[in-house]
Amino acid sequence: MDYKKELLIPREVIAERIKELAEAIEEEYRGKELILIGILKGAVFFLTDLARELSLPIKLDFIRVASYGSGMEPGSISLTKDVELSVEGKPVLIVEDIVDTGQTLSYVKELLESKGAESVKVCVLIDKKERREKQINIDYCAFRVEKGFLVGYGLDYNEEGRCLPEIYVLKECK
Repeated sequence: MDYKKELLIPREVIAERIKELAEAIEEEYRGKELILIGILKGAVFFLTDLARELSLPIKLDFIRVASYGSGMEPGSISLTKDVELSVEGKPVLIVEDIVDTGQTLSYVKELLESKGAESVKVCVLIDKKERREKQINIDYCAFRVEKGFLVGYGLDYNEEGRCLPEIYVLKECK
């Protein structure tokens, strides 16, 4: 199956929205040290750019979960890399590339809460409700997209397209 890319969100729009999110995050966490936890691999670009815009003290860590499925279908979730920093008694902000079914983010949030975090909030690049199965509260959201399969800026299709600097919708070629 072949796909073509259609530009959805240009890099300048992404950069401006990240600055706005950083301002809102700084307002909420002023005077505190915040732990940003990126969900690998997709959130790495978003997390990096967001962290650079924040002027409050932060620590960075990563968690990785695998969703065993193929192509565009999600599967079951398992933890493949846990956080290394202690989150006990600390405010935590999960940084994720996309919320689709909500299963992965729900799993990670529950895991971090079980580790005794003071608070666990969520910041996502893309909120896509098309296939939402599990309700999850999203505290900071850069963009809401109704439907479509997205690549670029961390989002991938079978590990392809992740490093594109903008966000595209994949369209099937007939």
